[in-house]
Amino acid sequence: MLKMAVLVSGGGTNLQAIMDKIDDKSITNAEISVVISNNPNAYALTRAKEHGIDAMSISPKQYDTRAQFNEALLAAIQSYNVDLVVLAGCLVVIPEIMVKAYPNKIINIHPALIPAFCGTGYYGLKVHEAVLERGAKVTGATVHFVDEGTDTGPIILQKAVGVQDDDTPEILQRRVMEEAEWIIMPQAIDMIANDRIQIVDGVVKAK
Repeated sequence: MLKMAVLVSGGGTNLQAIMDKIDDKSITNAEISVVISNNPNAYALTRAKEHGIDAMSISPKQYDTRAQFNEALLAAIQSYNVDLVVLAGCLVVIPEIMVKAYPNKIINIHPALIPAFCGTGYYGLKVHEAVLERGAKVTGATVHFVDEGTDTGPIILQKAVGVQDDDTPEILQRRVMEEAEWIIMPQAIDMIANDRIQIVDGVVKAK
């Protein structure tokens, strides 16, 4: 059984998608051990508690230095002996000590088709604003492993979503979540839980 820690910052819609897919057996051999948020008011924590999952807030504001926060976050995750760390709308920069502690065991969902509209500064609504400003006709979402870079780890799954002429950033954000994020994140978790992928020369291959 794959044990997961899910890191969130806001409402937890991707967390909800994961929990739903575990419940309906679309994700097998996996369970969420803990949900952690940097935001004590994140609704994602309520979602977790209502689902009977341990939930906690660990905020940088609680610590004198970023290094202390990083160590506390890592210690909390390690205390649950998890096999996979899932970033589901987590706006905290993952520290190098965590990447080293969990090599190819941290996955992230990014609301664009990497390598487009990714990297430093591209997060949340900013991604969709940039897509519309550029006049892109297609966007989507990407699930990837996390490495020391920003959105540079091996890509697991991608799904394209069309851009409509009358889209606003908010409307596009919602469509990308519904048509891509909530689909491919659970799929990626199920693939990992059932040992259906491997990384060869930095590229994810299906087994």
